[in-house]
Amino acid sequence: MHGVRGGEDDESNRVVEESFANIGATVMGRNMFGGHPGPWNRANPWPGWWGTNPPYHHPVFVLTHHPRVPLMLEGGTTFTFVTDGIESALDQARRAARGKDVSLAGGAKAAQHYLNAGLVDEMLISLVPILLGRGERLFDGIGDDLHGLELARTVATPNVTHLELVKR
Repeated sequence: MHGVRGGEDDESNRVVEESFANIGATVMGRNMFGGHPGPWNRANPWPGWWGTNPPYHHPVFVLTHHPRVPLMLEGGTTFTFVTDGIESALDQARRAARGKDVSLAGGAKAAQHYLNAGLVDEMLISLVPILLGRGERLFDGIGDDLHGLELARTVATPNVTHLELVKR
């Protein structure tokens, strides 16, 4: 998916390809976009992790508390920085997607906000058996309520297990 050679061709490929097939816009949190905490460095603004041609190739809406002008990059990717909440970011992403799906790329805090608000219709969790050390727990603060999401499909390969949850 990133245009490099290698990898394996197995059932996992189909799961990932299906998950990206109809994406028209993405919402992500500030930590997923990266940079540093606090206000943006106006003299040297963070350009994102992906270089000049990010893998999205559609509009991306970044949740943040700090205003910033949109960042236009190659491949049709424009990062718009949204400071007025998750509902606003989702509304903007839905309009930009023009009938296609809106992807919630993460991170964990952004996913928690959308889950708690009951705004997640589908969720694909890909579990890889690698210990990375510390990180944010995806379901912290969610309690025992996934707001209607139920396990609909599990796809296991030697290196990853995909769990697809769908709102019923």
